[in-house]
Amino acid sequence: MWQAQILTLFPEMFPGPLGLSLAGKALKNNLWGMDVMQIRDHATDKHRSVDDTPAGGGAGMVLRADVMGRAIDAAVHKRPEGTAKEDWPLIYLSPRGKRLDQKMVHEFANKKGITLICGRFEGLDERVLEKKEVMEVSLGDFVLSGGEIAAMMLMDAVVRLIPGVIGEPDTLLEESFSSGLLEYPQYTRPQMWEGLGIPDVLTSGHHGKIKDWRLKKSEKLTEKRRPDLWKEYIEAKNKDSHNKSDD
Repeated sequence: MWQAQILTLFPEMFPGPLGLSLAGKALKNNLWGMDVMQIRDHATDKHRSVDDTPAGGGAGMVLRADVMGRAIDAAVHKRPEGTAKEDWPLIYLSPRGKRLDQKMVHEFANKKGITLICGRFEGLDERVLEKKEVMEVSLGDFVLSGGEIAAMMLMDAVVRLIPGVIGEPDTLLEESFSSGLLEYPQYTRPQMWEGLGIPDVLTSGHHGKIKDWRLKKSEKLTEKRRPDLWKEYIEAKNKDSHNKSDD
């Protein structure tokens, strides 16, 4: 069973949205598991302090290395015996981390589990990141009040890839990013709505033409909205054509 460990100052935020819909049903059916751990449990003073002022001065507070180090060690100790580091990534949600993409999500889904560190304040003492070999992951070029919401988003992306969570696994094959492209437009009944109809090709019953239409729409959307993805797609397509010609 794929497992997510969450280190947070606000354990009451979980499972949150992950306790609902398909992810929630899968959680109840033990298709995946969640272990939420309170960082303050590893403080040693009577006030259960977890932060202190930044070295060198500056605004805000920083999560202490000693407290966070103990919290991480406790999480690692709770993993199944014999679990290798590479099979269970230690992840810190951070705006300066590597940008999360679908390829990375698939990699996380193929692990035994992940440990997510939800930061607060000005962040985490750098020594912890270095000593514990923490992977920094970002959801985008923006800043949140803490890592909890980011952790939920990452877990949701991973959990839906676990076998049995999605009722129709084939739907995962045509989603945005799965082929390097954004997903094509979707339509459903009614046939006519406020003067707008469903494209004729989608009601033609001609599966080959529908497939071609969807591919062209995906390519057009990607080229227009995500030139970075479009460039990668074209490069991969040209490389594949070159390899086939060599064969």
